[in-house]
Amino acid sequence: MHRIYIQGTIYPEIQVGMREIFLDDKDIPSLRIYDTGDASHAKPIRSTWPKPAEGLTQRQAAQKGIITPEMEYAAIREGMPPETVLKELAEGRAVLPANKNHPECEPMIIGSKFLVKINANIGNSALGSSIEEEVEKMAYAVKLGADTVMDLSTGKNIHETREAILRKCPVPIGTVPIYQTLERGDLCWENFRDTLIEQAEQGVDYFTIHAGFLRDYIPLALKRTTGIVSRGGSLIACWMQTHKQENFLYTHFKEICEILREYDIAISLGDGLRPGCIADSNDEAQFAELKTLGELTKIAWDMGVQVIIEGPGHVPLNKIKENMDLQLELCHGAPFYTLGPLVTDIAPGYDHITSGIGAAVIGMLGTAMLCYVTPKEHLGLPNKQDVRTGVITYKLAAHAADIAKGNPQALLRDKALSRARFDFRWEDQFALSLDPETAESFHDGASHSEFCSMCGPDFCAMRNTRRIGE
Repeated sequence: MHRIYIQGTIYPEIQVGMREIFLDDKDIPSLRIYDTGDASHAKPIRSTWPKPAEGLTQRQAAQKGIITPEMEYAAIREGMPPETVLKELAEGRAVLPANKNHPECEPMIIGSKFLVKINANIGNSALGSSIEEEVEKMAYAVKLGADTVMDLSTGKNIHETREAILRKCPVPIGTVPIYQTLERGDLCWENFRDTLIEQAEQGVDYFTIHAGFLRDYIPLALKRTTGIVSRGGSLIACWMQTHKQENFLYTHFKEICEILREYDIAISLGDGLRPGCIADSNDEAQFAELKTLGELTKIAWDMGVQVIIEGPGHVPLNKIKENMDLQLELCHGAPFYTLGPLVTDIAPGYDHITSGIGAAVIGMLGTAMLCYVTPKEHLGLPNKQDVRTGVITYKLAAHAADIAKGNPQALLRDKALSRARFDFRWEDQFALSLDPETAESFHDGASHSEFCSMCGPDFCAMRNTRRIGE
């Protein structure tokens, strides 16, 4: 198993990193799979690429019929023609987050027609972590397969932490700018604008901005069991109540879009009113905000800005489809990016599982990107091991969704592993696994044996089936 590079056709200058797995299988001798990159060898690859759409965002270029190097790169990773990437971008059903100031970023596409992506959250808090620890978390998450990383730092050295992460990160980086705005002093439009420009200059690829939470929605939130659980949403609610004014992110939305357009930063319209428990799911507050996010989507699109819509939260299984259907209707097909959803509230310490169940379902129904949840959700700041557990859980949920959607890459990988399992090719099984290290460590027999200790040599069903065939 090693990294290979595929040369672009439209742009021969680009070299697309993929992972190739060689197998002891005459019908499937090797398999090329999507590879998120290596933070230890991140290079500013995009700095030397041609710029056929100078001054245009990826959305604007797509609308003009221009295939950019970023589009071709993303298409090769997906095993699809670049025209498909262009079409989905032009129609707003996908985003390609790639700030011009983040040349280390290997372009990728987020949309329902493509592989389901996952995001890993990292970041310090006022109670702990260091720059080195956060960079290590980022690198570890990318190695395990995180497609994007959000730096949600709220503690010390936010600017320095983000700079260290960006310069080593081969995947898109997202932030919630309102967190750093508080470092500048008062929460106000001027400080928020300055924070946006600072982070844009550094190279952040997408921003979560809670512009759809309006003042009229506060009373709806106060009726809930758990009220407002979004950090950004609660900060905006406090500001609106204190100043008796409408959300400044809403009133200054066009100015925000002008900044984002200049750097080609995607906007992730935050769900400040996402439900924090299943009792609050699909309520009036959640869907009122979702309707406003749909209105903002059209404004951003008209200004050439790429849009992602953020979604819940805590939703029981029987209400997940309503979320997906309504999001597609109200937000005009813009890609959905969901936290889970968590399908029950009773499992602190295991919420990577409760949310992974919901994530697989909503991914199957059309969600484009899943935000991981670690075992520490609701309990504490995740460490490196928690990051590992969260990423692997969500890679599994995303892959299950890809299988349900009939993605050829996903189906072929499952087929290859099943053939290896039946043939007792243990090394091939490990290499094809989502987590080869764990799979190999759990295997308690010799690599050449035709059984494991679960059944032994006499009760192994696959071994007996082979004997029948022979």
